[in-house]
Amino acid sequence: MSADEARSRRAVVAAMRRLEARGLNRGTAGNVSVRCGERMLITPTGLPPDRLRPELVVAMDLAADAPPEGPPRPSSEWRLHRDLLRARSDIGAVVHTHAPWCTVLACCHRPIPALHYMIAATGGPIVPLVPYATFGTAELSEAVVRTLGRHGLACLLANHGALAAGPDLARALWLAEEVEELARLYWASLQIGGPVLLPEAEIARVAERFRHYGPGGAREPDAGT
Repeated sequence: MSADEARSRRAVVAAMRRLEARGLNRGTAGNVSVRCGERMLITPTGLPPDRLRPELVVAMDLAADAPPEGPPRPSSEWRLHRDLLRARSDIGAVVHTHAPWCTVLACCHRPIPALHYMIAATGGPIVPLVPYATFGTAELSEAVVRTLGRHGLACLLANHGALAAGPDLARALWLAEEVEELARLYWASLQIGGPVLLPEAEIARVAERFRHYGPGGAREPDAGT
């Protein structure tokens, strides 16, 4: 195993623990993947973060049509991660959560509109809603890839949860937390009549200013994060 792969495996474990510590996942919910050459490293199915270890992270060929024989077996959402990494060479990591505020909106079929300029970090003027499909299916994977298109980096999954992606794991984790905060702000604003939305032209201006914003050049978290 290369030093880069070993480091990435530790980063995946640290990411799952961070998501649980910050309330974006609970128990065995959610999953994380990172690109590793022509393969992806993805969290295994059915293991809570406190039992996850680097050697249990599953390596899978991005060209493969089926996961490797286990144990451990990859997350039930392996297809979603594989297809998104296949479709978008600019994406190096994918974070799927059942974050509470995102999930509330997803269950109400409400995409997140441009209520705050931070939405520009998601790659568009809204955080779109992916139509419902059963978890782990090709239908869900295809819907996510189609909804994100060429530039989108985050979406809500109807009656399910949320997804954030980025060029590396540090950026994808950061974005997952930002999207959850946008969801919380949107829910709160709906309690007092709803937000005043920013125009798309302003979101485009902010997106240009955001080109070097956030932890884009930051080191991925390691097992001690």
